[in-house]
Amino acid sequence: MQGLTYGVDIVFCIDATGSMYPIIDRVKESALRFHEDLRRVMDDKSKSIDSLRVRAVVYRDYYFDDLSKAMEASEFFSLPQQASDFSRFVDGITATGGGDEPENGLEALAVAMRSNWAVDSDKRRQIIVVWTDASVHPLERKAGSKPEGYPEDLPADFDALTDMWEGQEHMDPNAKRLIVYAPDALGWTEIANHWENVIHFPSQGGKGLEEVDYSTILDTIANSI
Repeated sequence: MQGLTYGVDIVFCIDATGSMYPIIDRVKESALRFHEDLRRVMDDKSKSIDSLRVRAVVYRDYYFDDLSKAMEASEFFSLPQQASDFSRFVDGITATGGGDEPENGLEALAVAMRSNWAVDSDKRRQIIVVWTDASVHPLERKAGSKPEGYPEDLPADFDALTDMWEGQEHMDPNAKRLIVYAPDALGWTEIANHWENVIHFPSQGGKGLEEVDYSTILDTIANSI
């Protein structure tokens, strides 16, 4: 509608454990080109984005990795103005650690939900994109005896995480979208089956994001704005 401003915030949750090594470069490439491709698709649909920001939450495993590597999160980068800064952060991601499956994907998702979402546009879209090839640790694992450095303010269990997604405290219920590229496995399957505004593309270990899936993701976001 003429006169309205459109703002899009995107948070990429990227599993950077060792098992992602075969596809991490493809994931990084997708993250770096995502904003340009989204603008192109929006232009094709005669839509425009006035404000576009991206953020990355890189996760591994609090139960295996050093604290400095278990969770690494950037601030939001405004694009295209801060494209080089975003590229520098993404280029620094390496697939390492994590031990055996599962990983801390649900913790990363909680961090993403608590992002500093923009609220100054007339129409908004708050998008979280998850890339992983692994299942997740239950949030209640080792309750009361979490590893040193494990964030104290994370949801205690899956129900609490679901309440975060369904509530209005952290994200706009009309603006939020969750796109999950993950296996049919603990955590992700429950999210896909029970949460609203979720699109799940089942992945397989060692296989990257297919071009058809990537295009579908872009079209889905563009059509929802």
